[in-house]
Amino acid sequence: MNTTTSESTLASHPVVSEERWVAERRQLLAHEKELTRLRDQVARERRALPWVRVSKRYEFDAREGRRSLADLFEGRRQLLVQHFMFGPGWEQGCPSCSFMADHLDGMAVHLEHRDVTLLVVSRAPLAEIERFRQRMGWRFTWVSSHGSDFNHDFGVSFTPEQRARGEVHYNYRMQPFAPEEMPGISIFFKDEEGAIYRTYSAYGRGMEQLVGAYSYLDLMPKGRNETGPAFDLTDWVRHHDQYAKEQKSGCGCA
Repeated sequence: MNTTTSESTLASHPVVSEERWVAERRQLLAHEKELTRLRDQVARERRALPWVRVSKRYEFDAREGRRSLADLFEGRRQLLVQHFMFGPGWEQGCPSCSFMADHLDGMAVHLEHRDVTLLVVSRAPLAEIERFRQRMGWRFTWVSSHGSDFNHDFGVSFTPEQRARGEVHYNYRMQPFAPEEMPGISIFFKDEEGAIYRTYSAYGRGMEQLVGAYSYLDLMPKGRNETGPAFDLTDWVRHHDQYAKEQKSGCGCA
């Protein structure tokens, strides 16, 4: 659950001299440096995780045709996959996954120059993905895992039998909900012989590190200001082409 900031709290916020502000800002800076060092340590521990070899052959539908997981690396050694919630027959992709995907196009070229290929995978058929991708104006690579076990094997899609039990295994533990699709990210490495390894996967709030807008909001006086029933981005985030429609209809986000 994310921290919220009410308007009344903002209105009564203390106002101090610049000298006191600088003194308290220095105290905060010390904590920020601690967090930076801790984040660096966690990153080292993440890179030190053992790997799992991907022995199953996965096939995907792409605009260029049928492609294997190895093909998706596009000649690079590292692959970052966003598991995007978009199931077969859905009218549109998940708003929260779309919020995350809005960050991808700008960074893709930079990642490519650091030996990283970035792409999105969903279980919806490619034609459905393409309709939605064109609507959203995205340019990044988005492939379909429709008909394969990829989403199920990486813990982001669930069979009717799994859902009927009322619990699914998600984010490394059993969860008391049974949706059809859930979000995640997975990282893969391909060695010189072409062997592919899974090096990391994250789910739930573990993906926030890739949502740059959250980092900006965390700097603001109102913070994330998520005050709805779920106290997370599902309370306010919309597909980026829907905000203007809400404003015109008089419906705004709290």
